Amino acid sequence: MIKASLLLMVLLTVLIGMGLRWRQDRLPQVTAARRGPRPGLMARGKARIDLWITAAAIASLISLLMMGGLHWIRVWLGHG
Repeated sequence: MIKASLLLMVLLTVLIGMGLRWRQDRLPQVTAARRGPRPGLMARGKARIDLWITAAAIASLISLLMMGGLHWIRVWLGHG
């Protein structure tokens, strides 16, 4: 069960991270802010880390709810 939850969390983190990055590229407010001077290496790195931390946090909540829900379904059915 632990391997399944870790695999689920990694998969969700990657998918959510890709979705957040896609969303950032298409928001008019973000693209307007990018028209100014190009941010430095540290600012770009921080933005990228923030994106993946946000994706990991969302993925952990979703996997917690899914795996917890599956556990309680098993309990209610009398199998665990």
